[in-house]
Amino acid sequence: MAEASDKKGILLQSLEDAGCSQEMILNCLGYAQEHKKKELLQALTCYKKSLLDTVHGCYTKIDCLDYLIYQLSKEQKYST
Repeated sequence: MAEASDKKGILLQSLEDAGCSQEMILNCLGYAQEHKKKELLQALTCYKKSLLDTVHGCYTKIDCLDYLIYQLSKEQKYST
């Protein structure tokens, strides 16, 4: 774990914890080192959007499964 005063170490650990690819980690560390805060924020925002899109896609699949389970349960109830 990085020391609280080690900004690069904290950023690296946070990016790893967030599941960023090695390429993204290197890009973000480069932006931070070059003081390109705007680019760093854009990269993180884009990655967050990508994760949210994945989550929303999973919710849609879960909703479909819930409906299928409901329909099958309803059919089973009436067939017995």
